Amino acid sequence: MRSDKLTLGFSYLRLSNEEAQGGESSSITNQRMIVQNYCRQNNITLVREFVDDGYSGGNFDRPAFQEMMRQLEQKKANTVITKDLSRLGRDMREASYYAEQFFPEHGIHYIAIGDNFDTERENIMAPFLFAMNEVYLRDGSRKVKDVLRSKRESGQYCACPPYGYRKDSEDKHRLAPDEMTAPVVQRIFQQAAKGDSSRKIALELNADGVIPPLKYRVLYRDTFSDEGAARASDIWNYTTVKRILKNPVYLGHTLLGKSKKVSVKSSKKVAVPEELWAVTENTHPPLISEALYERAQQNLGRGSKDYRAYDHVRKSIFSGIAVCAKCGYSLCSCGTVYKGEREKYWYLSCTHQRQGIADPCSGVRVRYADLLEVVRRDLNALLALRDDEVEKLVRKALRQAGSEEKLKAVKLQREQAEARLSTIDRIVTKLYTDNAAGDLDDERLRRMVAELEKESAGLQTLLSTLISEDKGAEIKSCYDNFFALAHRYTHIEVLDRDTLLTFIDRIEIGSKEYPDGTVKATHRNQPYRQSIRIFYRFIGEMKSEPKRDFPVDVPYDKNRVVSILNTDKTVKTEQNPA
Repeated sequence: MRSDKLTLGFSYLRLSNEEAQGGESSSITNQRMIVQNYCRQNNITLVREFVDDGYSGGNFDRPAFQEMMRQLEQKKANTVITKDLSRLGRDMREASYYAEQFFPEHGIHYIAIGDNFDTERENIMAPFLFAMNEVYLRDGSRKVKDVLRSKRESGQYCACPPYGYRKDSEDKHRLAPDEMTAPVVQRIFQQAAKGDSSRKIALELNADGVIPPLKYRVLYRDTFSDEGAARASDIWNYTTVKRILKNPVYLGHTLLGKSKKVSVKSSKKVAVPEELWAVTENTHPPLISEALYERAQQNLGRGSKDYRAYDHVRKSIFSGIAVCAKCGYSLCSCGTVYKGEREKYWYLSCTHQRQGIADPCSGVRVRYADLLEVVRRDLNALLALRDDEVEKLVRKALRQAGSEEKLKAVKLQREQAEARLSTIDRIVTKLYTDNAAGDLDDERLRRMVAELEKESAGLQTLLSTLISEDKGAEIKSCYDNFFALAHRYTHIEVLDRDTLLTFIDRIEIGSKEYPDGTVKATHRNQPYRQSIRIFYRFIGEMKSEPKRDFPVDVPYDKNRVVSILNTDKTVKTEQNPA
């Protein structure tokens, strides 16, 4: 060590979370002892210590490292010491840049004790050391992914517990209801199921002084830095409520893998397609029932129904469900009162004005009682189907989506593509290892990796295409879900909103068509045809006869409509005892 000038040193210590599990050899305490002993033996005055505990070596965006670089710019020291090169970083390109270019060019003496690396000497083995550190980084990333994948497939919850849950005291990989927050989650779903908007729910939670999720974690559950704790708001907002309402974890299912890192060297995450999420059902106690969850999803985004509290308002059960077939806007209640009759002259009509078009939405109107009867009849017809008739519907839907042989071929192609992608990952890791060991030159490594990456990109594109084509299992599942609901009912006498939301997504109402192509009715009670397309949950539209003849052959029944208006939230159906 030179003695012609005072040597002022910074020690830099780093440990990632994965390395911390490997024992004491790489611990911060061990690194500190090695660096301090080296400085005493070589007359280096240790000015300051910089520690990044829990930070990966895959990138250099670490708070302590960045602070050290700012101190070096101010000439607070002229030497940097680490236990070995891997403590500086495991990214081959950036670690080599700092150790072999940046530090020497700025007059900074860098020493990596364990690897015998010193910028004031020749370092012949340095390229291999940098390469081996990157191989370790990639191999460690692969091992972590494999462990996480295995845990996900077995239903273990390997992420931060969501609001409403905590980690089970007997099994840290299992969720258990949080006694303090689980009732809040149940309250949110119950309000949403009744029709309350996310914004209204958030306002009521704030009014009642309920602590929002992130603030609850800061105060009662997790450890945060001062900077992280400062970001926790005291106020609920509607996006937080929506996030809770859309999360199937409250049904008892584990859903992980919704995002992934761009690469092993980047902390940036990107969204993963929904079909690739890791979903394991029935892994922990649910907080809500399937029926409550589905009801909340149906009402999500449809807004508050406060106006329904007024007695003089016609309370349509089709709000947000019946839409104009031309413009897609929801139909509004309208009508008049004649000789004390309100319900007889009640219509659903499109009031959306579209300017400057040749085919406006005129005539998109349907009598409320007629629509009730049409939907009730269609729904009862589906509920009455025998098992063999349901099977025919499923086979017909599968034929429309593609032949059974084609669906099997698509599934086989998917399995083969996924297996080849897994093989490519292993080959690339082996190539980098061979290159670091000197068994494979850099040019051949670059060429082989480029070819494999090209093949991988092609397989990913093929896989995306095959996933979109493999609809057979999805169709079968959709029909099973719909008729699982249908089996709870035998016959619907009175159609109410709860029943409507249980079975139907939307209803499209078309314009009236009169005889001889006339646009308007020429006399009272003139017959007409009108398209009413009913799109059921899970299975969509039943391709039968969308155009209906009106007036319907069942006469207007005031008592029937009044009973619908006065019905409570209890579904007025005959329950199937089976």
